[in-house]
Amino acid sequence: MMNQLSSFAPSQPRPASPVFPGDSMTFLERLMGRFDPISLKEMDDVALLDRTDTKYVLQTGQLQQALAQLTDQYRVLTIQGNRLNHYQTVYFDTPGFALYKRHHDGSHSRYKVRSREYVDSHLAFLEVKFKTNKNRTIKSRMQTPDVVTEFDRGTSDFVHAHYPDDPAVLEPKLWNQFIRITLVSKQNVERLTLDVNLEFERDRARAGMPGIAIAEVKQDGFNIQSDFIRQMRKMGVRPSGFSKYCMGVATLYDEVKKNNFKPRMLHVGKLMHGEILQ
Repeated sequence: MMNQLSSFAPSQPRPASPVFPGDSMTFLERLMGRFDPISLKEMDDVALLDRTDTKYVLQTGQLQQALAQLTDQYRVLTIQGNRLNHYQTVYFDTPGFALYKRHHDGSHSRYKVRSREYVDSHLAFLEVKFKTNKNRTIKSRMQTPDVVTEFDRGTSDFVHAHYPDDPAVLEPKLWNQFIRITLVSKQNVERLTLDVNLEFERDRARAGMPGIAIAEVKQDGFNIQSDFIRQMRKMGVRPSGFSKYCMGVATLYDEVKKNNFKPRMLHVGKLMHGEILQ
């Protein structure tokens, strides 16, 4: 199904292995081998469930260029030898897309409710994210046996404790899967997540974002001394707000308002097709 904005290319049937242009995946895997490892247990010290986020949207080639300069500044999360880890997420919203609309309409205080599976570590969590009007992100989560697609008493009570409205009206709206690299700074309290091979799905409609990487710097408070932020500035790549949920909904649901997201969607489309470099 092709969205009328034609910003994202429709994906092909889900591949058995990640698809990168040319030899990009092989290069990225090789590049990750140059970073020192860090385990999930060691990551506890930088959970950063209450944090500031700085996001960047860039081409995978730009990401590779940046990472090649940062091998001594970060460690890479390694799970059972894997440094490129698979994630899948289901997002919840009201029948009328109230959570999506708050983001679209520019509300500085908004929520996301999602269930996420960390595929390679066989872990799943139900999560509520609250973006405050002071530009902080507060994430609450509870572990679940599997991905949640409907609430039972326990999961409903959890959502109700962290989300101001009735969780009974929330329903699954969008599936999302991607591959994530997680880096941890050796110098600062900072995590850096790098998401590639993004795919969105609802019912039988699907869309992908080939050649695009979403980088997110997570810090206790914004620190311009972040090695990744400095590298982005050196390369001329500017921070850019980006919500996987909102981009997926805007792409796959024709009936929702999306005017405020059009510039971002068109920009991503140009990056996908190699038309511009930031």
